[in-house]
Amino acid sequence: MNLHEFQAKQLFSRYGIPTPNGQAVFSNIQARQAAEQLGGERWVVKAQVHAGGRGKAGGVKVVDSHDAVSDATYAMLGRHLVTHQTTAEGLPVNQVLIEQPSDIARELYLAVLVDRVSRKVVFMVSAQGGMDIEEVAEHQPEAILSLYIDPVVGLQGYQCRRAGFFLGLQGDAFKQLQKVMQGLYRMFVDNDASLVEINPLAVTAQGQLLAVDAKVNLDDNGLFRHPELEAMFDPSQENDAEVIARQYGLNYIALEGNVACMVNGAGLAMATMDLIQKEGGEPANFLDVGGGTTADRVAEAFKLILSDHKVKSILVNIFGGIVRCDLIAEGIIQAAREIGLTLPVVVRLEGTNAEKGRQLLAQSGMNLQAAQDLTEAARLAVAAAKE
Repeated sequence: MNLHEFQAKQLFSRYGIPTPNGQAVFSNIQARQAAEQLGGERWVVKAQVHAGGRGKAGGVKVVDSHDAVSDATYAMLGRHLVTHQTTAEGLPVNQVLIEQPSDIARELYLAVLVDRVSRKVVFMVSAQGGMDIEEVAEHQPEAILSLYIDPVVGLQGYQCRRAGFFLGLQGDAFKQLQKVMQGLYRMFVDNDASLVEINPLAVTAQGQLLAVDAKVNLDDNGLFRHPELEAMFDPSQENDAEVIARQYGLNYIALEGNVACMVNGAGLAMATMDLIQKEGGEPANFLDVGGGTTADRVAEAFKLILSDHKVKSILVNIFGGIVRCDLIAEGIIQAAREIGLTLPVVVRLEGTNAEKGRQLLAQSGMNLQAAQDLTEAARLAVAAAKE
């Protein structure tokens, strides 16, 4: 789950990580009031969306009057912001962040994430702040320092000092870096985060560190421990079908193809998608209905698939271990009747009560084609989509 910038900065404040003074607002009237309360002669107006590259897309404005704050906010709210990290449709702007500007002397990059290869938390540090870290990694890999954290002892002081020397920090900024890194590490662990990024981490003209921007991704599997963070979820920033899937406990990700998949088990789902591509097709989604699925959940999964107008055929691949194949077949038939299914559906059932499930499909009188071999099922689904 992603947090908005203003939400991430609220979390930063709890752990002693300095951020610019600011207020999140929902209208241009509130924006003017926020600017008056913050004081000063200049303000930064930032569109709040779950995407980077906002500045280049017109989502960040520096203004020098209360009227300009109001006008910039009015122009942003209600529109869709398109950046290099969004789809062509962009993401809706429902709130903006009004901040005091920062007197920036240098821009640094600091991030904490899980490295799945080493199975450790890693700090990534670079003096090339304000740039896309992917470009830096590709063209200047030596400009990034990676510090791997032993999970037993945690972040150590010598690692913070090493980062400070690498960044060329001096004086107060060098001392502050350790506090910032220790705060980030505690926040990362305490809140089950998967990524925390500050880009840029500014060194001000006064020699102080300041988190000018903030990005926080949380592990969905740990949200049950953090109801206050789960309440920050913004469904407007997500694919509508993925939000509905979340409500029903389904793992769904929309893709760009036209052959829809419904599978029980993430590994089997990925193998199914690979086979679709091998047979010359493109998967329209990743959909894992889970090992203990029910007929009702299968029906909801079918409705999700059919909400995607790109879909031309559907491949259902179920291995009945915990779940019975006849129950899956009942769910497929139930959904097909409720929706008035017209698309071709290829169903591969194997495992507990697979034969009974295939019989139910054959007797349904609907456009449901059973297949026992997975490769054959993928070939039939791809061919049906092309036709």
